[in-house]
Formats: sequence, C-alpha cells, structure tokens
Amino acid sequence: MTRDIGGDTPNRSFSLAPRILAVNVFAILVLTGSIFYLDSFRERLLDQRRAEMRMQAVLIASFMAGAPPAALPAIAARYGRVGALRLRVYDRDGALAADSWRATGPTFELRDPADDPFRRDVARFLDQVVEAVGSFPKIVGYAEPAVDNRAAWAEVAAAAVTGRPADTMRAAPDRIVIISAAAPLFGTAEAPENAPFATVQLTRDSRDITSLVRAERLSSFYVFLFVLAASLLLSNYLASTIVRPLRQLALAAQRVRLGRARDVTVPRFNQRRDEIGQLARALSDMTLTLRERIDATEAFAADVAHEIKNPLASLSSAVDTFGRVREPRLQSQLLEVIRTDVGRIDRLITDIADASRLDAELSRSRYERFDLGTQVERLVDGYSSAPLPRGVSVAYAGPGETAIVYGDNARLAQVARNLIDNAVSFSPPGGIVAVAVTRSARHVELRVDDNGPGIPHENRDDIFRRFYSERPAAEDFGRHSGLGLSISRTIVEAHDGSIVAANRTGGGARFTVTLPVA
Repeated sequence: MTRDIGGDTPNRSFSLAPRILAVNVFAILVLTGSIFYLDSFRERLLDQRRAEMRMQAVLIASFMAGAPPAALPAIAARYGRVGALRLRVYDRDGALAADSWRATGPTFELRDPADDPFRRDVARFLDQVVEAVGSFPKIVGYAEPAVDNRAAWAEVAAAAVTGRPADTMRAAPDRIVIISAAAPLFGTAEAPENAPFATVQLTRDSRDITSLVRAERLSSFYVFLFVLAASLLLSNYLASTIVRPLRQLALAAQRVRLGRARDVTVPRFNQRRDEIGQLARALSDMTLTLRERIDATEAFAADVAHEIKNPLASLSSAVDTFGRVREPRLQSQLLEVIRTDVGRIDRLITDIADASRLDAELSRSRYERFDLGTQVERLVDGYSSAPLPRGVSVAYAGPGETAIVYGDNARLAQVARNLIDNAVSFSPPGGIVAVAVTRSARHVELRVDDNGPGIPHENRDDIFRRFYSERPAAEDFGRHSGLGLSISRTIVEAHDGSIVAANRTGGGARFTVTLPVA
C-alpha cells in the first residue's frame, strides 16, 4: 500500500504505463480475433467440402449401379482422375472391388512433417494453438489400413449398414484434413434381407483449403507481430511523454508538500505546448506563488513582532516606573502612557487580524453590482456629520451618472474609508479632502486628494507596504498601524483594479483607485 501524494487516505498505486499498454493491446486482441475467425472460416469450408463429397458419392454410386463387376475398376479410375480423388468400391461382403489409384496413381500425398520447412512448422503450430482454443472438433489420424476392407473405414461400414451416405474427417501427419465420404451402391441383383450394401468411398485431402487458411493466418500473424512491436514502441513513447513527466511533477509536488518548497524546482517543460506542459507551468507558477506567500507570511510575522515590541517595551517601562513613583502628577502621566500603549496594541491587533483574514474573506465574498458613486457619497455624508481633527472637511464630487462596479460593497467602502482617513491625517488645519468618483467607458475611478505635504518620490511604493507609517509630526503616536494602505491595495487588486499614489500640482497627495465597469 502507498499513501496518496495529495492526502492522508491510503490508496493502492496504479501506474498509467500499464493502462496505456492495455489500451494499445486491446486493438491487438481485436486483430488476434481475426485469426480465430479464420479457423471458423476453415470449418465452414470443410463442412461445405464434406457436403459436396457426400453428394458426389451418391451421384457416382447411382452411375455405377447395375454396372458389371468387371467394369468397376475402369469406372473408378475415370471418376477418380476427373475428380482428383481416390475412389474405392467395396462389395456386399466388404472386400475391396475397385481402387482408382491402381490405375491413376495417388491423387494426393501424405507428407512427413520432418521434411517440411520451418515456415510450415510455424503454420502447424498455429493450427494446434487455434484448434486448442477454438471449436474445431477432435479428429483421428489418417493411416492406410493393413487390410483394406469395409471394416477399416467407419463411414463405409455406416453407409453399408444404413443405406445412407456417411462421411468423416481424419488428420494426415502434417495436419492436413483428409475427407472421406461413402454412399451405398444399389445394384439390380437381389440380396438377402438385411444384407449390407455394396459401397462407394471417395477420399480427398483438403490441402487447398488448409493452404489458403494457413496463408491468411500466417499473414495475420505477421501483422500481429508488427502491430505488437509498434504498440510496445508507442506505449513506451506515451509512457515517456506522459507518465514520466507526471511522475516528475508528482515528486516535486510531494517535496513541496513535505515543506521543501524553497529547494524544489518544479519542471516547466517549456518546449511542450500540450496539457502536460500547461500543467507543469501551472504547478511551477503555483509553487513560486506559494514561496512568495511563505516569504510574505514570514515577513508579516517579523513585522508584527517588531510593531508590537515597541508599545510593549514602552508599556513595560511605564508599568515598572509606576511602582516607584509617588507623585500624583507623574503617576497620572504614566497612566496616560499605559492607556495609549494599550490602545495602540489593541489597534495593531485589530488591524493585524483584519489583514490576516483578508485573503480568505475575499475568496469567500459574494460579489454584486452596485453604484460606487452612491456608496462613496453616503460615506462622505457620514464624515460631514461629525467634526474632524484640526477643522478638516471632506468634499465630494459625483460622476453625474451611475458608476456601476462588480465587487464586495463593504470591502470597497473600507478602501474609500482608509484613503479618506489617511488624507485627513495628513491635511493641515482647515484643509479640505476632495473625494471624486468619475466614470469612463471601461473604468470607474475613485480619487482622494489632500492638501498635505505630499509623498516623497522615493516612498511612493513603500507606503503600500505593511506597517510602513510615515506620519505627520502633529499626529498622536500610535494612532495608525501602517496597514490601511496595504489592506486597501489587497482589496483593490482582488477586484481586478489598481491603486496608485501621486503628488498633486500645487501640493498635496492624490490616491487613485481604478476599477473595471460592471
């Protein structure tokens, strides 16, 4: 038993290579069936030959009826020569009365298999295999009897007793089927009741049928060997182009699963343009993304530790000092420091929890169509209902038409709120934060402008990093965690949008969020 790479459920491993071979061998088996079909074809030809010989025996017997015994050898020789067969006549006593071979010589021969070439040995071997597997009847061997009389031939004895034609098949030493047919010879002379009939026996080999079937079978066998070799080569080729790359990818994925992602190089198979190449490149990209996620997680953990360490150090120092101070004014100042640090830690933990859950929550969010302009307008109205620090105000300019986007309403509202809060914190006393939503044919833009000091050119990318916090001097220490802009960028990119920061002409910063129109 082996353990499945992708999980903990035990699963027996079955390679694709034998399956590929099995599919290719299936076609070979179908081809092999044609060899057995040839065997049934041979049976039908032999059955037809037996029927023909029974009919010939009856016809020849009717021609010989009434002929004088002295004329039988000549008649037998004539019919034997014409039909290329051996014709024998047995009288009522069962003795041989005429034999065509005495006048014409053999019309077929019994060959010794030892004298045959190798090709016929192969053909006979195939005969034996096919007959053993197929439905060909078992037949006895053919041999000339020591005493040639009616009793030596079962079909002759049956025809003499029953008065009906009979036939049988026998196998020559080289496995050629010999067919014998016998028919009663009805003479004019009276015979005792229940006395056996005189009989005519026709014997002929089926070498022509066997040669035809063997030639076709041998050709099919050669085709079978060729197809088998081609199938094995193709199976090996498919295994090398499918199974081996998949095995490499599986091993690389297993090493990644075992925590060795940093030292694993997933093959990309850039030269392949098929599904295997697409899978390899997708797994490679997934591994690279995983590495980036791991690095980001480690950096995030380090940033969290660093950001929490500062307020904890301040809090620890204030607590230690508080126990040694007796002056009420200093104690009050230390309590204020403690409250500030606790609040900062609380804000950090809240923002960190939000940032850590963001990807998972975005993947589960239910996106819908909504008007971004209407949503931002309501949000700005909320800022107008309560006084902002330093007399800062927020103004809104709508698109004058619907600005429909497709996304998570609450998360995009969080983006607008983060940008407005950031602009308010950098605005001078009495400053105005200008919020505008515009719409083009393909995009909806959200712009947030302030009158603050602007963004240093070298820090335009840094401000979107987590825990980056370049705050104005007048702002209370620890009021912001430095995660707002990072969270905003993550949300916007999850909506197939972009967020950029720039300086306005005349002073101040501008944040622009671009989203596709629904």
